[in-house]
Parts: sequence; C-alpha cells; structure tokens
Amino acid sequence: MEYFQSDGVRIAYRDEGAGPAIILVHGFASTHLANWVEPGWTSALQEAGYRTILFDLRGHGRSGKLYDPADYSPALLARDLAGLIEHLGLKRPHVMGYSLGAMIGLRLACDAPRLFGSLIAGGVGARLFEPPSHVEPVIAAMEANDPASITDPAARAFRIFADHNKQDRKALAACFARAREPFTRQELSRVAAPVLVIAGERDDLAGPPGPLADAIPGGQAHIVPRRDHMRTVGDAQTKRAVLGFLEKAVRT
Repeated sequence: MEYFQSDGVRIAYRDEGAGPAIILVHGFASTHLANWVEPGWTSALQEAGYRTILFDLRGHGRSGKLYDPADYSPALLARDLAGLIEHLGLKRPHVMGYSLGAMIGLRLACDAPRLFGSLIAGGVGARLFEPPSHVEPVIAAMEANDPASITDPAARAFRIFADHNKQDRKALAACFARAREPFTRQELSRVAAPVLVIAGERDDLAGPPGPLADAIPGGQAHIVPRRDHMRTVGDAQTKRAVLGFLEKAVRT
C-alpha cells in the first residue's frame, strides 16, 4: 500500500496496471480488498486494459481512524477522493463506487461536474432521495458487546461484515452517524459525466435505480436480476454491465 495525506488524515491506496484510470471506492464497513479484490473486480478490469486505483476510506481498512462523526461528513469523504485524483495527477478518471462509495462519487460529481470521465454508482437507487435509514440500529450494532443482541437484520449484516473485515467498529459508528445525506434532483442535474446507476432487483437498501438515473442528465439504470445489496457487487452480470458501459465511455 501507498499513502497520502488528506486534510491531515492518512489515506491508504494501491495503483496497479496500465491504461485508462478507474478509481474504485468501497462501501461502508468494507475495504478495498473485500469490495474489489476478492470479488474479482481488479483482475477483470486490468484484463480489460484498465489502470485500477483502490483506496480505503477514512475510518476503514488501513486508512486513518477518527472517532468524531464530524470527520465523516459527505464533503470530507468526497474531498478524500478529490485529493487522491490530485495526488496522482489524474485527468478525468473513471470512478466506480458501491453503496457509500457510490454516494461519495455522486457527491463529488455534483460539486465538480467535469472531474470524472464517467461514474458507475452501484448499490444505490431511489432511496438516496430519502433521509438515511437504519442509522441508530447500525450505530448500536457497531457498539454492541454481544452480536447476538442485534435484532435489526440490516444492522446485523453490517456488524457481521465489519467483524469479518476486522474493522475498527468505533470508527465505523462515527462514520455511519454522519457520512450519508439525501440528494436533491437539482444538485444531481449538475452532473456532467455519463453515469451508470446499477442495483440488484432485491436491493431494499438502495431501492430501484431508475429514478436516480433519471435525475442525472447522462444517467442510465441497470437492474441485476435476483440479487440483493450484498450479492450484487461481485455478480458476473454486474461486471458485464460495467465493462460494457466503460467501453463506451472510454471511446467518447
């Protein structure tokens, strides 16, 4: 891993391969390994001729840990992504984010509309127009001494995932308390890059991708049949849709 400083926070990243650059932004309680390496994304993208750049979000993996929710605002998370682009001297890289990673990509695409060549927003959909859900149950799940005491299904799934990835649960609780905020159609109308919004048919956390894609001038939606939030990211159907989208985006 290599590192750079973003507003005083050490951010871990890896930069591999050659070709058009794509930055991969993982989801909450995940890491660059769990979200992108283990499901085969880095190998698939590099075999297709892309330079892959992966990083751990602040509070996750090998990046710096902070325990104040104010340190995980959407603006700061987006600034970490912008800082990585600047640190590496990238010109209009492609970006793919999943779940929280997709929200970060969308936030930066709203604030800096021409920074990306294209954006893939996975594991998100119509629920991005709503206030964040499951906030208190997930925070409680991260703070629980006994995982058996967690009754909320979504919170239990995040706790299992966090433990599997050997995360700092105190940092994750702070992150979940602040990192998400709803989007408006007005701000999404500023996005200039082509955007693929992709979600599983059974992803109740995301909701349908169509309404979100419709709010973005260059947006298009793709539904992955019979997949939920956790199973969409590594699915072969997801990879085919993303690689097809990228092939067209690189040519334009």
